[in-house]
Amino acid sequence: MPLFEVAIIEHPTKKDAEEGKSERLIFGPTAVIARDSQGAAVSAILDNTEKFPSVDKSRMEIIVRPFSKG
Repeated sequence: MPLFEVAIIEHPTKKDAEEGKSERLIFGPTAVIARDSQGAAVSAILDNTEKFPSVDKSRMEIIVRPFSKG
């Protein structure tokens, strides 16, 4: 199975953005082995939910890319 890099960011609320706050990295980037990019995203969330329990899931963005071989 291929290797992917996965990171999760949290976007600010509209109010926070108006106050000058920006996105916040809440997970990764980390390596995940999965069949495809969607599987890598799901795996990252399910295997690490304890790391971001207070994050508003509607403001999360999951970024997945194939792992670079160098």
